[in-house]
Amino acid sequence: METFAAAKELYQRRGLGERLGWGDAPAVLVVDFTNGFTDPSYPTGADVSSAIAETRRLLEVARHCQLPVLFTAIAYEDPDRDGGHWVRKIPALKALRTGTPAVEVDLRLGRRVSEPVVVKRFASAFFGTDLCSRLQFLGVDTLIVCGASTSGCIRATVVDAIQHGFYCIVPETAVADRAEAPHHANLFDIDAKYADVLPTDHVVAELRKQPRGSLAPARASPPRPHA
Repeated sequence: METFAAAKELYQRRGLGERLGWGDAPAVLVVDFTNGFTDPSYPTGADVSSAIAETRRLLEVARHCQLPVLFTAIAYEDPDRDGGHWVRKIPALKALRTGTPAVEVDLRLGRRVSEPVVVKRFASAFFGTDLCSRLQFLGVDTLIVCGASTSGCIRATVVDAIQHGFYCIVPETAVADRAEAPHHANLFDIDAKYADVLPTDHVVAELRKQPRGSLAPARASPPRPHA
């Protein structure tokens, strides 16, 4: 069976996995760290306490620097109607109903009223939402993506992020999945093709370099394309 080390060496020989780096205006996007995904009593949930703690650490720095912070939540008025074939594929998603505790942001993250929750019905935080226009208004060009699950909504979001022209950073201990095998496999693939997967300590250090007050929409300009 091929190891990750062997696969990484192969990818490097073939020209995959270059570092993209950071732009000038980062924001933190917390994907689906709602009770339905962070409480193991829900069918969609798992114990992701470690990733919650790491995400909270990032958020504290981002808030200190007054950087944009956004959350997402999957929520359905009627899952069978609103979720299409995805809910048929994953019936556990039916637990994520609008107005229930399942779709509320985990309290351990200390979400502030000023930090919007983008409601989505499918995997990507961009699909069928106003996330891109929100980020453009704020002048954001770099997304730091935390949350769950690595193999699902994290992967789908970073794929769409790069396709929309954003630099994308994934702090490796601030994302989580309900199983280790897909978690590690998808971190490897994300790092090879769509985003820079970095040690969380490195991301925290980079955020601390940001000037305070970067939230001003006056910086609003389209994200610059990748070279």
